[in-house]
Amino acid sequence: METNIATTPFGRRPMTLGMISSQVTARAVPKDATVHKWHVFQDIKDARIALGATDRALAILDALLSFHPDTALYGDSELVVWPSNEQLIRRANGMPPTTLRRHLAVLVECGLIIRRDSPNGKRFARKGQGGEIEQAYGFDISPIVARAEEFKNLAEAVRSEKKAFRLVKERLTICRRDIVKMIDAGIEEGVPANWGRVQQAYQAIVGQIPRTATRQTLEAIAEELEGLWAEVREALESFVKTRKVDANESRNGRHIQNSKPDSKFESESSLGDKDEADGNVTDIDNVRSLPKRELPLGIVLDACPDMLWLVKGGGGIRNWREFLAAAEVARPAMGISPSAWEEARTAMGEQQAAIAVAAIYQRQDQINSAGGYLRSLTDRAKVGKFSVWPMVMALLRDKLDASKTTGTGAEAAAVDLEAAGKVVRTESRLEISDALRRSLDKPGRGS
Repeated sequence: METNIATTPFGRRPMTLGMISSQVTARAVPKDATVHKWHVFQDIKDARIALGATDRALAILDALLSFHPDTALYGDSELVVWPSNEQLIRRANGMPPTTLRRHLAVLVECGLIIRRDSPNGKRFARKGQGGEIEQAYGFDISPIVARAEEFKNLAEAVRSEKKAFRLVKERLTICRRDIVKMIDAGIEEGVPANWGRVQQAYQAIVGQIPRTATRQTLEAIAEELEGLWAEVREALESFVKTRKVDANESRNGRHIQNSKPDSKFESESSLGDKDEADGNVTDIDNVRSLPKRELPLGIVLDACPDMLWLVKGGGGIRNWREFLAAAEVARPAMGISPSAWEEARTAMGEQQAAIAVAAIYQRQDQINSAGGYLRSLTDRAKVGKFSVWPMVMALLRDKLDASKTTGTGAEAAAVDLEAAGKVVRTESRLEISDALRRSLDKPGRGS
């Protein structure tokens, strides 16, 4: 008795060595073998590229497996399914018939299924008197059982390769991020090194990374980057160790890294005297003798007029809150890091730190590293050897000198400087040091 369950013409197809190999493998499947078809299918999906299968081909394989009623596939069972093209198209999400035939051929070439052609090229099953299938013609999925272990090993190899690829990409990302941060830190902190050469070397290595690269290529680039990372790290660590040694040997227990030794802040203010740089006790007393009251905002703005450029809309600065907002704009513009700014605010107080930033901004063209300079001022503030008063007085004195040279605004500049001097002189509870008095009483400062 013969029952034609589903019929579809195959046409004439050539036999290939791949098809013969698949048939040999299928015949060699152990009779006691048992696999979970969906577990094997997952392995096939993971190893898809290694097997040469396409996404569409796997969609068809998924549909073919669904036509077998059992989840467990046994080596001694009949593993032929005979769906029509129409049924396959419906379960494969409606792909065109030509696409279906093309990707069925891919499954055969990959050795994932075997065609079992009937004499007339149609798919059907012949049943016996008891209703059992005696002979079926269609697609043999026995390679799923026969090659299950092979698919599993391939999938594990692919997963391992993907993991290794992901790890090397993470290495590259972390290394690139760290190098950029260390270069920025080295430049900001004034670490002696040829940072231009380091940046060029970094760009040269990064420029080798192609848009699509193999893991081996990325591994080689990662090794180069890690070598550069080690060099930069060693330069920074050596600098830190040198500072620690200098700090231990110094009488005041610290080493001041100045961004520009001949900065006018150092040469003209009492904080920049040579004796103070050496930790002279007299000069510490000199700083302690400075006025305790706050600098008037008007005097600070007269000394640091460039801060007005940072106000949105070109308006003025009417209070300390607006002045602090302008300092927050000036800080990143000069490359001062958030950590340096936070340390300065902690050591000096928010208002004093903002004045220091304003003064640095006023003379940024004379300072190599604004961040390094602010850190050195912060170090002084921590041991009570810093005040913003001399900085502001030096700026006002420069303003007066410039006004005299150009012949414009000299009277106004003198008034500003005299007003600041009066604030110092009228502090009845303080004794003004000789050094500070000499600074305030320089010839040509008054009227």
